[in-house]
Amino acid sequence: MATKRITFRLYPSKIQADKMHYWRRLHKDLYNACIEHRKTSYKKFKKSVDYFDQQNCLPEFKECWSEYKELGSHALQDTVKRVDFAFKRFFKLKSGYPKFKSSRHYKGWTYPCISGWKACTNGKNGYLKISNLGNLKMRGQARDWGKPKTCTIMFKQGKWYASITVDCVPSRYQTDTGAIGLDFGTHHAIADSNSNVIENPRFVKFAQTKINKIAKTSRRKRSPTRSGKPSRRWKKTNKAVAKIQSKVARQRQDWQHKVSTQIVSCNSLVATEKLNLKGMTRKSKGKKKRQKSGLNRSLLDVGIGNLKDLIKYKVTEAGGFYVEVPTTKVKPSQTCPNCGHQKKKTLAERVHHCEKCDYQCDRDVAAAMVMLNYARGMERASTDGDELTSTGVRKLQASDSNEASETASSAEGG
Repeated sequence: MATKRITFRLYPSKIQADKMHYWRRLHKDLYNACIEHRKTSYKKFKKSVDYFDQQNCLPEFKECWSEYKELGSHALQDTVKRVDFAFKRFFKLKSGYPKFKSSRHYKGWTYPCISGWKACTNGKNGYLKISNLGNLKMRGQARDWGKPKTCTIMFKQGKWYASITVDCVPSRYQTDTGAIGLDFGTHHAIADSNSNVIENPRFVKFAQTKINKIAKTSRRKRSPTRSGKPSRRWKKTNKAVAKIQSKVARQRQDWQHKVSTQIVSCNSLVATEKLNLKGMTRKSKGKKKRQKSGLNRSLLDVGIGNLKDLIKYKVTEAGGFYVEVPTTKVKPSQTCPNCGHQKKKTLAERVHHCEKCDYQCDRDVAAAMVMLNYARGMERASTDGDELTSTGVRKLQASDSNEASETASSAEGG
């Protein structure tokens, strides 16, 4: 069994859409109220408030604010849980202090269990039934469908979506018996150990000219401030920019799914490098901020983290193996795949040329071959251990049989 998330497009009527926007604002107000509750109780009374304290206040809260009764108790509890999760991340120093959210920055709400909603579908289209709202037509198709668990209603780019998690049995086809090593980068998106190179599509680079042209006109329009609202033309230009950015995200996701499926369909062993993407895309605090921002944009344009996740779950579903090579230990870009000799290279050296064995190939391809050799070494070590164990058992059985035969012959001679 596996848990998968499937996103469907919703088509509510005008009355349903207005009610859903109203519910979204109510959840936003509850989120902000929970933050204010924690903030004031600690500042004024030096008392920390946790999730269970705020959850127990919900019945009295709904008696005072009766409009929250039709939203469902489980959905309200999940909104309170979001605040608790934000504060836990703050205390673990993983994010900043939770902030109040406006309506346009609060996407939607979640039903954490099966109460309050029902997905009337077999994985292809259908409709979503929500209590106190009615039936909503939805469109989408799931590769695998099972038992629905949670449902998240989202509003993005003027459209409504339902993100449903289901417990299902993956039905992915079996892979081929090949093995491959992958090296990710910005010059080439992927270089594999078979000397094949997948070029970087650079979706952001081609869309940046349109974004810059629209952004230039938006700077001449009234932007939102604390004292005034933005103009209608400013909102219109911002929607145009958001539309281009969402199209780029869809193009990148489609490309990643196609590439990952192509890799997994031919190989049952995939070896990649273990990367600290959060550190690689961190903002620069030195003098070369523009160069670092350009590098960060190129790394995020490829989407290495999401691409690795797609390859990992697809090859695991198909019964294959996914290995991440520790780069600090193996050093793929500095090691020769033919003889193992290590030598530091600058980023300008795009061709690997070993001075010891005179082996020459592309730098990224050589790194992918080193990672594949490391993964095969791990696999070979495990199989050798199994062979040694089985050989030892055979020798022990043979010695036991020889001793038994010698004992029998001596008994017969006596």
